Amino acid sequence: MSKLDKKELQIQILFSELKHGYLCEVNFKSDDIICAISSPPGVGAIALIRLSGKGSIELANHVFSKDILNATPYQAVYGTIQKDNSPLDEVILTIFRNPHSFTGEDIVEIACHGSAFIQKELLNLLVESGARIAEPGEFSKRAFYNGKMDLSQTEAIADLIHAESEGAHRLAMTQMKGAFGKELTILREELIKFAALVELELDFAEEDVEFADRSELIELVTRVLTRVNDLKQSFKTGSVIKDGVSVAIVGKPNAGKSSWINALTKDDVAIVSDIAGTTRDKIEVPIFLSGIKFRLTDTAGLRETDDVIEGIGVERAKDVIAKANIVLLVMDIHEIREETFDEELRFIRSLNDTAPMITLANKADTWTLGWSAFGHEYGHIADLYPVSSKNDEDVKWLINKLVDQFGSLNQYQSGDLIVTNARHYEALREASEALQKAKDGLENQVSGDFVAMDIRQGIHHLGSITGEITSDNLLGHIFLNFCIGK
Repeated sequence: MSKLDKKELQIQILFSELKHGYLCEVNFKSDDIICAISSPPGVGAIALIRLSGKGSIELANHVFSKDILNATPYQAVYGTIQKDNSPLDEVILTIFRNPHSFTGEDIVEIACHGSAFIQKELLNLLVESGARIAEPGEFSKRAFYNGKMDLSQTEAIADLIHAESEGAHRLAMTQMKGAFGKELTILREELIKFAALVELELDFAEEDVEFADRSELIELVTRVLTRVNDLKQSFKTGSVIKDGVSVAIVGKPNAGKSSWINALTKDDVAIVSDIAGTTRDKIEVPIFLSGIKFRLTDTAGLRETDDVIEGIGVERAKDVIAKANIVLLVMDIHEIREETFDEELRFIRSLNDTAPMITLANKADTWTLGWSAFGHEYGHIADLYPVSSKNDEDVKWLINKLVDQFGSLNQYQSGDLIVTNARHYEALREASEALQKAKDGLENQVSGDFVAMDIRQGIHHLGSITGEITSDNLLGHIFLNFCIGK
């Protein structure tokens, strides 16, 4: 065997050892049969109760009026649930045999009538027959443990269930299909090979053997770091799509802020009065425009006040402005002055200097001096729009303007991977820091020991997203927020 062949063999051996060392060996064994109501709580036409685990089919067979032990997979069987030799309900049982099921175990789904009494009695009967009530997210947890999906995919299930807009639904579906996890796996594979080369050099340090050109290693880690930073950067857009675009409606008292939130929502959600200071607390209302969720927040009028309650409202308004994705500044058309306009802009920009701003010269329906006079008075003030909340065309114009502003926030194309999960963002941020240290170390000829340590950290943080590196505490926290039947 040539020296070149030996070198390649050593690299492959170390690569394999590192790869398996970085994987989380999950030893999940449970003979428990779990059950839960998987449909929403309350009374409905149909409710769904799910069983999973070794022996689920046998348990269901024990309480069912027909023999289902030899039923074929995905077969739906009509019959009755028997309790104390009396029929409890007419149901349809659907059977999923392992490993071709959501959890990778035998699953039985029971579609019963939606009576709260029937659901409770059926669940009690299953528990009496040997099952136990599932923990929050335990079905999804078992799917993860049994290799049916990675951790990021199971979290996408919860996102899909709670998706309130077309955009949030689309992102959850993309992640649930595993595209995010597959890309992270590729990045980790590259880093693991990188670590294998660096650590192999450490093993042969006394022989002064170099297994990889440092410029090639710098190029590799730079490529991975760039992609990690791209994914990290996408979280700003992802969180907006998932949680909604935050629109702060701000301005001085009695400028017409509440009238605009009522006009946009087509509902009287805020009190409208000629008395200044009516709105004393923030009022948040979700609306959906062009498949995008917007969270409109009507705030207390921005002014100095001796009223303690109103003062608290003003402070909360400042907090809303600071966190807003879009600021909608409403000004009374009769009270606009260049100096006060500039003053309000400076104040808002001191709280939030990045959010796009739309400025409305409100109550235009009461302007009686003619539009040439308006142009003469305010034409030099850029991006000031004369509008009225009572005018349907103005309302439609503002809706289109908000959608356009969202477009300026969203720089991603359909099909792009976008991070929506705060845990994933934090892991990417930590991975980015570790990889930047490794890159700096390579460029500054730092010892391979430290470079390898930073690369290991990067691999660890990326693996924590998909569950290749995990802990019971992390899993417990994630699945705690799932509904019981999922």
